[in-house]
Formats: sequence, C-alpha cells, structure tokens
Amino acid sequence: MNHQLLKGKKGIIFGALDERSLGWKVAQRATHEGAQIVLTNAPIALRMGKINELAKECNNAPVIPADATSMPDLENLFQKSMEAFGGKIDFVLHSVGMSPNVRKNIPYTDTNYENFHKTLDISALSLHRVLQVAMKMDALNEWSSVVALSYIAAQRSFPGYNDMADAKALLESIARSFGYHYGFAKKVRVNTISQSPTPTTAGSGVAGFDVFFEYAEKMSPLGNASGEDCANYCLSLFSDYTRMVTMQNLFHDGGFSATGVSEPIVDQMTKALQVNG
Repeated sequence: MNHQLLKGKKGIIFGALDERSLGWKVAQRATHEGAQIVLTNAPIALRMGKINELAKECNNAPVIPADATSMPDLENLFQKSMEAFGGKIDFVLHSVGMSPNVRKNIPYTDTNYENFHKTLDISALSLHRVLQVAMKMDALNEWSSVVALSYIAAQRSFPGYNDMADAKALLESIARSFGYHYGFAKKVRVNTISQSPTPTTAGSGVAGFDVFFEYAEKMSPLGNASGEDCANYCLSLFSDYTRMVTMQNLFHDGGFSATGVSEPIVDQMTKALQVNG
C-alpha cells in the first residue's frame, strides 16, 4: 500500500545493518512513501552489513559513514546530507544501540564500568549528540520529526536486558528534555517508540530473548508488533499527521505495556502446575 505519506520529505536513517534491522525496514517504507533518504551507520557496521544493497533499493540513497558518538562525524553527516538533498532535513530515525557487557555476557551486577560507559554513549548519549549537532547547524526544517527506538525495559525490570535497560531509560529522558528545547526553538518534535521485542540482530543477542519474545506474544492482546509494523508507525510520526506529538514515549507493543496478565499466560501456568503437581 502506497499513500505517498512522505512525498517531498527528506530524512536520515541511522542503524540499518541488514534485513532484520528496524532501520532497514524504515528506510524501505520511507522510500516507498515518497521520501528521499540518506543512510548512515558507524564505519565498522558499514563494512559488516549490507547497506549498499539497501541504498540501491532506496533509489540509490547516499551512504554516509558516521560514528554516532563522534561530533565531527555527525557534523559531516548533516552537512553532506543537506548538500545531497539541496536543503534541510525533515526527519531522523535514531536506531542505534550496543552493549559490550551484553556481547561479552557480563552480568549486570558484575558490570564492567568502561563497557557501561560505552553502552550509555552509543545507545543514549548519541541521541543527544545528534540533536545538538542538528540544532547548532540549523539542519532540520520547522515541524521536523526525530524518532528514537526504545524498549519497555526502560520502565520495567528485564534481567537479561542488562545495562541496555539503563541506556533506554536515559534515551527516553533525553527525548523529553531535548524535545522541550527543540520544540520551542524550531518546532522540532522528538519522540521515542517503545517497540515489542523484535528479532533483530541486536535484539536476538540478549540473553533469554526467545523466551520473553514468546512471553510477550502471549501477553499482548494483539500479539507482538512486527518490524514492518514498527516501520509504519515511524512513518506516521515522520508525517504531518502527528505535528503536535512530541516528548512522548509511545508504546508500540500490541498492548503488552497495559496488560497485567492474559488468559493464555494463565492457561499455560495452570497446565504447568497440573503437570508438576
């Protein structure tokens, strides 16, 4: 289905690594809906991923390397993007997250603090850097939209999510705090989407992912929101139909966040008790 929802709009997509990445799906849908895009990721991720395939699919979108923790890289990214577009930018997707502690299976209670700092810098402070650079360079048009991807572990305890939970909590706080300033300054809106557990490359690396993916599926009245559905929701926030939505953490999780317990979970627990009793 094509509504040309983003016709004439120009945006930067962070974090498209491969077909499972949410950034990848957003890039595909944004292009399909009429947007021009620039793709970006850290140089090492560009070497490891398939982003050139995606760029070709997205009308030969420019690919501009940028480490989201590097101010010079971000300044170069925004400058080159504006040159490619011939003007300012209308939307940005922040789909950036990585935890060395998770990758190295270091428990939360035994955290390596150097790794922890990297988690916070890459997964949360990078949003602040993106917004600061964009604001100082006056790179975003009025009524532009910035969306960052989050997860409910920012509010609730999911032990296997490790220090990424703290990073997501900080990410959401930055969206609120910077959204206030950017809204008054330039009418730019900043929101986070708290997505269902999604089998991306990063998400699947979290300990116990398969178990709580299945748990969320049974807990959510609508089931888990897919990556494709997440992309559609992002597009709605990039569009002019959500001009007055800002500083929000928006749950896109099939109702998981508002459900105390579900009948499928009760049934499963009842059967388990009968078997074990």
